[in-house]
Amino acid sequence: MAPSNKTLRTCEHGHNYYKSSDCPTCPVCAQESKPETGFLSLLSAPARRALEHHGITTLQQLATYSEKEILKLHGMGPASLPKLRAALQESGLSFKN
Repeated sequence: MAPSNKTLRTCEHGHNYYKSSDCPTCPVCAQESKPETGFLSLLSAPARRALEHHGITTLQQLATYSEKEILKLHGMGPASLPKLRAALQESGLSFKN
């Protein structure tokens, strides 16, 4: 079995967690900040952070982007697109062409 390269870290809120990457995100804080409703609640944490980092927090803002532009965001994967498409469609919106 290969040795783990994870290091123990403590976030600014005092949560202890192990990470093997350079990502500074505390998984406890990420779970606590996950919205309970809305289209962002449907997404994985990396995909949600990608949108939030670019100021995309509403479906109206999302509709101003093409699928290709959204997929270019770091943390956004193809599995998120069907969820985003469905959320847009429910609101009578769609991705930009």
